[in-house]
Amino acid sequence: MMHICVIAGEPSGDFLGAKLIDALNAEDKNLEFSGVGGMLMGDAGLKSLFPYQDLAVMGIAEVFPKLPTLLRRINQTARHIIDNKPDIVVTIDSPDFCFRVIRAVKKRGGVMPKFIHYVAPTVWAWREGRAQKLADLVDGLICLFDFEPPYFEKYGLKSIAVGHPMVEGAAMNTNGNRFRDVCGIGEKEPVIGVLFGSRRGEIKNIGEVLRDVAYTIAQRVGNNVHIIAPTLPYVKDSVYQLLKNSPYNIHITDAPHEKNDAFKSMDIAIAVSGTVGLELAALQVPHIIGYKTNPITAAIVRKMVRVKYAHLANIMADKMIVPEFIQQNCIAENMADAAYNLYKNPQSQILEFSGIANRLGAYQQKTPSQKAAEFVLDYIL
Repeated sequence: MMHICVIAGEPSGDFLGAKLIDALNAEDKNLEFSGVGGMLMGDAGLKSLFPYQDLAVMGIAEVFPKLPTLLRRINQTARHIIDNKPDIVVTIDSPDFCFRVIRAVKKRGGVMPKFIHYVAPTVWAWREGRAQKLADLVDGLICLFDFEPPYFEKYGLKSIAVGHPMVEGAAMNTNGNRFRDVCGIGEKEPVIGVLFGSRRGEIKNIGEVLRDVAYTIAQRVGNNVHIIAPTLPYVKDSVYQLLKNSPYNIHITDAPHEKNDAFKSMDIAIAVSGTVGLELAALQVPHIIGYKTNPITAAIVRKMVRVKYAHLANIMADKMIVPEFIQQNCIAENMADAAYNLYKNPQSQILEFSGIANRLGAYQQKTPSQKAAEFVLDYIL
C-alpha cells in the first residue's frame, strides 16, 4: 500500500485534511494514512499521533509558554516520518510547526518522501522572501486562491490553485430555516451570530468584546432576539461561560453538520478575524470582523504586513466589503454601530459576496478536494 502522512495543526487544517483524505480514498483505495489531525480527520480514518490542540497557538508572544510542548511534538512527528517512511507527506497550513518538521526530517538525510504543502503562506501579505524558501523546502504546493501560484512558480515550485473545500458538497445548499426549526426559532425572529474563534487565546482576548457587541445589537433590535454561537467541542465550555448569564435566547452548537445551517440562519454575524469570515462571505451572510491579540505580537506583525485588509474577501476584492475592527479599533460600541447598520441594510454587502463562492471553486466540475487529491497522487502514480 502507498503511505501518505497528513499533518494538520488547527481546525481549519483538520477540515481540509479530512476532505483531502476522503478525496484520495475515492481516487485510490490502496492508500494508508498516518499523521496528525483532529476529529474530522479521525472520522476520515486517520489515527492522530497526538491531540492536535497541542499545536493551536497563534501569535509571537503566545508561543513562548508552549515551546516545550511544541518542540516535543515536532520531534515526535519527524521521528514518525523517519521511522515509517511514507511515500508522501502533506503538511496543511500551520507553517511554524510543519516546516520545522520537514527540516528535522531532511536533516536526518537518506531517502526522502515527497513533501507537499497545502495552503500557501501569505507571501502576498508579508515576507515575500518566504516563497523562495518554501520552493527550496517542498516539492509541491496546493493553493486555495487563484492569485497565489505565480508568487511561487517563479521560483520553480510546482503549484496549483484548487479553491477552498468549504464550498463542496452540500455546503452551499444550506438552509437557515432548518436550523431555526431545530432551535425553535421563528422564521421572522431576529438572529445574531457570534463566532468567537477556535483558540482559547482568541476567546480570552476578544470574547467579551464580541459578546458585548451582540448584546448591544440585541438590545436595539428588540423582542424575541436569538443569539447563536457555533463553536468547537474543546472551546465550547469557554463560550458557554461567556454567554451563560445572557438575558437573551442563547443557542450554542458544536455539531459540525449544523454549522453551515447555523450560519445561514443569521441575520447578522460578529466574527473573529479568520477563515470563518470567508465562510460567511461564501454563504452571503452579512457580518463584521474583529481581532485583538497580544500588543507585542500586534506591533511586530504591523511592521511586516503589506496588505490593507485582514478579511480575505476584502483582499480578493481589493476594497472594504466587510468592516474590520482590529487591535485598538476593536471596541464594542463602534462595532455595534457598524453591525446594527449592516443589520438594517445588508443588501449591498450581500451583493458584493456574490462572486466569492465561484472564485473559491463552487459549482465546478471537480471539487477543490478532488483537484488537490489528483495533485498529490501525481507524485505517486
